[in-house]
Amino acid sequence: MITKAIIPVAGWGTRMLPITKSIEKCMLPIGNRPLIDYVVQDCLAAGVRELIFVVGEQSSQLESYYRSNILLNDYLRSKGKDDKLALVAPIDAKLHFVTQPSYGKYGSAVPVALAADYLEDGESAVVLMGDDFMYNADGSSEVARLLAATPDGQCSLLAQEVPGDDISRYGAIVMDEDGNFVEIVEKPKPEEAPSHFANIGKYVLTKKVIQSCADVAISPRGEYELTDAISNYARAGGVVKVVPAVGMHLDGGNVDGWLHANNVVCGRSGSCSS
Repeated sequence: MITKAIIPVAGWGTRMLPITKSIEKCMLPIGNRPLIDYVVQDCLAAGVRELIFVVGEQSSQLESYYRSNILLNDYLRSKGKDDKLALVAPIDAKLHFVTQPSYGKYGSAVPVALAADYLEDGESAVVLMGDDFMYNADGSSEVARLLAATPDGQCSLLAQEVPGDDISRYGAIVMDEDGNFVEIVEKPKPEEAPSHFANIGKYVLTKKVIQSCADVAISPRGEYELTDAISNYARAGGVVKVVPAVGMHLDGGNVDGWLHANNVVCGRSGSCSS
């Protein structure tokens, strides 16, 4: 049973400046909850109870959000608002905060490699990014579906089917006849796309693949890419199951995506409850 998740949340969120000058990008609100909490609650609903956050050197708000606030609790009690205490209670999970240095290597493989020591040999973990999430209006867990579809001891990735020309904004997934990952074609022309299944950065990976993130070569984009570690594993004969997403992928890492996520979760009327 997979019980750990690696969630990179480092970075300044430059696409969301100026607000991310003072608010960590993963703490930007979707309704009355921070974006990261949609990721966390999906994990908890799937039985994942150990969360490894890879944070930036300046990070403090994320840890504060999931820590007990004694002064706030006392205030709520004094005002007869005990019904609010459950909203601010710590979650039932073990939390780790790993600092990613602002200098050195850059790219999605870097924070994942930093979390490798938190896994035992032979163990696997869910790997989820901290600035986007899967939304299911019925409250069901996309992480639970991904875990259920992943064969024991193997890897998997979640794929979102996108319409028409939209695939040119994503990495298009090439699959074999068994629905297993072969490679990713980055931002293909729609007429040249190998599929309309987009990689959305949600994985189940073994410790060996996670460790290999420390050794990937720099990509043509000048970054150390998590997808290169996955591609290397597949080329060496490893199985990576492609799991079609059921829910809606919402990206809060840019202004348009963040506004869209609020509209979806809260409705265009602006009414939103936790």
